[in-house]
Amino acid sequence: QVQLVESGGGLVQAGGSLRLSCAASGSIFSRAAMGWYRQAPGKQREWVATITNGGSTNYADSVKGRFTISRDNAKNTVFLQINILKPEDTAVYYCILTTNFVNYWGQGTQVTVSS
Repeated sequence: QVQLVESGGGLVQAGGSLRLSCAASGSIFSRAAMGWYRQAPGKQREWVATITNGGSTNYADSVKGRFTISRDNAKNTVFLQINILKPEDTAVYYCILTTNFVNYWGQGTQVTVSS
């Protein structure tokens, strides 16, 4: 069973930065693709970024240039560096692990950006 625990969210002013972390249990992390989604109040959950087991990355157009996804396989952890935060980045951010066509989700971490 895979468990994902996100951390690093908080309240920040517009223009600030945050680094989100997602720690995974189990032994499949290094073989899995990892990603981040977010869900703003009253909106559907949306994809933010993905990093493959080989380290290739992809980003939603809305976050390109400001968000960076990375992973540390030795620590079973994926990160999301968020720079130049905007009020519209306010959301619960969820970590996802995908392996063998199965998705595992974390519980989410709240990011709130004040203007």
